Amino acid sequence: MAHGTHDYESDPRNDSIIIGINGTQLPREEAVVSVFDSGFMLGDGVWEGIRVHNGRLAFLGDHLRRLYEGAKAIDMDIGKTPDQLTAMIQETLAANQMDHESGVHIRLMITRGVKSTPYQDPRFTITPPTIVVIPEYKEARPETLTTGVRLYTVSTRRGRPDVQDPKWNSHSKLNCIAACIQATKAGADEALMLDPQGFVATCNSTHFFVVRRPDGPTGPVEVWTSTGDYCMPGITRRNVIRLVTANGAAANMTVHQKNFSLTEVYSADEAFVTGTFAGIAPVTEVDGRTIGTGERGPIVEQLQGWYVRLLEDEAGR
Repeated sequence: MAHGTHDYESDPRNDSIIIGINGTQLPREEAVVSVFDSGFMLGDGVWEGIRVHNGRLAFLGDHLRRLYEGAKAIDMDIGKTPDQLTAMIQETLAANQMDHESGVHIRLMITRGVKSTPYQDPRFTITPPTIVVIPEYKEARPETLTTGVRLYTVSTRRGRPDVQDPKWNSHSKLNCIAACIQATKAGADEALMLDPQGFVATCNSTHFFVVRRPDGPTGPVEVWTSTGDYCMPGITRRNVIRLVTANGAAANMTVHQKNFSLTEVYSADEAFVTGTFAGIAPVTEVDGRTIGTGERGPIVEQLQGWYVRLLEDEAGR
């Protein structure tokens, strides 16, 4: 049965969560936004997914930098400083008694605000931005981190920045949704997307890496990911690059951001995807080709261990 990295076990506590909307804490069933909201009408806004680990908003600085960079790019004034926005998130966590928890995933969504009429021009926006904080008890299924996922290369490409910059973590996700649908119809778990030149770019909701040993099974390990030109600047992606850069010498491992083709994916020794929700998950199959042994490999398992320690260090600061 197909599944994805965002599969999770249902938690009944989520039925009664409190959601923050513009600083007001509301029960789930009362948490609504206007039908004239820019996000609902046009996908006009930016968002972040943030994990809470041991009561700490993990890698919050990285998430906020990406959020404000995206807002600046679409000329949207969030109207709050990063500290004020952080306080709003903490208030919602406290309202849910989640401020000392782990296994909590937050979706922070900011739209341009409410429109006076259905039209795209931002000058028709008549309110400050809409800020929504949704915290849920939600963790990836354990088997996702061991059994892994299967990918299918879709025809939907990651676009050039002169069309819509793929670095925006915007509410406008129809290209990724179309990719997800095509992969699902093909019986895969998630989509692998190429860039306009046909090189591997990213997945529809995660970032993609391969592991190769060009000199054989006892030789040095190379971890490859795309150049980053056609993908969102992933927080977990960046952390994996940092981890290999910092720890790789002792493990005879290097990381490379580069162009590579599907031929080099199919012949990889291992592959994996990264994301805030699941962390690092192995990829066992791409386009019907078994990757490596078809099981989680030793390098992916090692990287998962490094990432868990990084998360613990981040939560312990």
